[in-house]
Amino acid sequence: MYVILGASGQVGSAIVDHLLAKKLSVKAVVHHPDKASVIKEKGAEVAIADAMDLNSLIEAFKGGDTLFALTPETGKTEDVLGETKTILENYNKAINRSSIKKVVGLSSIGAQYSKGTGNLLMSYMLEHAFTDLIIPQIFIRPAYYYSNWLAQLPEVKKNGKLPTFYPTDLTLPMASPMDVASFVTDVLMEDSQSKIYEIVGPEKLSSDDVAAAFEKVLNKEVKAKQIPPNEWNRTLQKMGFTPDASKNFIDMTQTVVDGKTYPENKGTTVVTLKTRISEYFENALRDN
Repeated sequence: MYVILGASGQVGSAIVDHLLAKKLSVKAVVHHPDKASVIKEKGAEVAIADAMDLNSLIEAFKGGDTLFALTPETGKTEDVLGETKTILENYNKAINRSSIKKVVGLSSIGAQYSKGTGNLLMSYMLEHAFTDLIIPQIFIRPAYYYSNWLAQLPEVKKNGKLPTFYPTDLTLPMASPMDVASFVTDVLMEDSQSKIYEIVGPEKLSSDDVAAAFEKVLNKEVKAKQIPPNEWNRTLQKMGFTPDASKNFIDMTQTVVDGKTYPENKGTTVVTLKTRISEYFENALRDN
C-alpha cells in the first residue's frame, strides 16, 4: 500500500494516477473532504487528514508500506517554519505507530543549507525529520517548476508582460512537475536504499527564456519584467501572504538570486529529465 500525502496537489495527484495505472494499491491522503470523491472514482482509497492533527495522520498511515511525504506551503501561515516543525514531528510519530517501511520525501534543490534560505528550510527540515527511524529514506530535490510561471498567465495574456522576482537574465535549473511525478513514482516502487536525488530539466532558463516560451505558445509578444526588490514585500502582501510567509518567501528568493539553488552534487545523484518548457506550456495551456 502506497500512502500519498498531498494527493490532491499537482505532483501528488499525478503520482496517484501513475500508481493506479500500474494496478497498485494506493491510499490518497487529502486535507479537504470535498476532494475525496474524484480520487475515489479513480480507484484509490482515500483518507482525510490534517497534518497538524496527529491522530488523523495515524489513521491515514494505517496499512501503509511506503509513504510519500511533503511539506504543505500556502503563504497563509503565521509561522511558516514553526508549523513545518509540528507537521514533521507528527509525520515522524505517525510513522512510528504504523507499518510504513520506507519514506520518499519531496524536497527541493537548495535543501542542503541549514539557515537563511526561507521556505527552502522546509526542505532541509524534511530531510532531517526522520533521522531516528531505521527505514530507507529517499529525498527528491526538484529544480524550480515550470508550473510556477503559470500564476502569471493572466498578466501575460492581458498585457504581454511576465512579472518576475528575478533579474530577467538570471538562469536557473527548471523542470516539469509532471516529469518529477513520474520519477517519484519509479522511486516509490523501485528504490530501497536511502539517498538524495537532485532533479533538473534539459536546460537552464532565465525569465527572458520563459517569456519567449510563452510568446511561442501564445503567439503574442511577451516581455519579462523584474519586480524590484524594494517592492517584493508589498507585492506578496497584495497576494495575501502573511508577514512571516512574505519574509520566508523573500529569503528564499534572495537565495535563488545569490546562485545557491543549483544541484549540490555532493553525495547526491543528479538526474536530468526530458520535457522542455515550451512543450510543458503547450500541454498546460491547451485548454486555456
